[in-house]
Amino acid sequence: MDDWIRRLFRDETMLRMGHCQRAEDGNLGLGWVYYALARLLRPTTVVVIGSYRGFVPLTFGKALHDNGSGGAVWLIEPSLVDDFWKDPARVTAHFASAGVTNVRHVPRTTQEFVETDDYRQLGRVGLLHVDGMHTEEQAAFDFEAFAGRLVTTSVALFHDSVAMDISRVYGDDRPYVCTVRRFIDRLKTRREWQVFDLPFGPGLTLVRRADMLPVPAR
Repeated sequence: MDDWIRRLFRDETMLRMGHCQRAEDGNLGLGWVYYALARLLRPTTVVVIGSYRGFVPLTFGKALHDNGSGGAVWLIEPSLVDDFWKDPARVTAHFASAGVTNVRHVPRTTQEFVETDDYRQLGRVGLLHVDGMHTEEQAAFDFEAFAGRLVTTSVALFHDSVAMDISRVYGDDRPYVCTVRRFIDRLKTRREWQVFDLPFGPGLTLVRRADMLPVPAR
């Protein structure tokens, strides 16, 4: 794992976007949470909505490889920030350069993806990472699009869910306030969900169904 992290961090863009990564001591930061959950839950399907340069899908993808039982990461990323995700060959090579070959890139918004056959056939989602446009409205749409596919053991994660910073990721002429936290506050009032905040960097929130697992028979 240490070798893989050093390899990953040769690309300095993997140290950006507030996941508390550190190259100095090979620290994945919040990436340890992503990796650990995928190793623990061993999901068949992981959905990642939004990624600047692929840190989150790469970390999930590495975990699925290490599980040795297959599975795929679906990255829903329409490349609205820049053109990075618009060349399919470049995208494939980008993930392969880190030894990850199980990421399936969907060059669409969530609103577009839910209209496709791929979405209808997706089935259960073991892990959902919401990190697209950081507004209350878009976070709500992203979550509700997949909420019905989350089972008792599934976990949804929201990045940028605590701080309400001004984002200029779409350009200095298109700033907006990150309001994901307002949607998280609404989720906390819904008894069917358990919600837990990690207030590190801009924040990470974990959400799972409040249903308890069955008690094993003695």
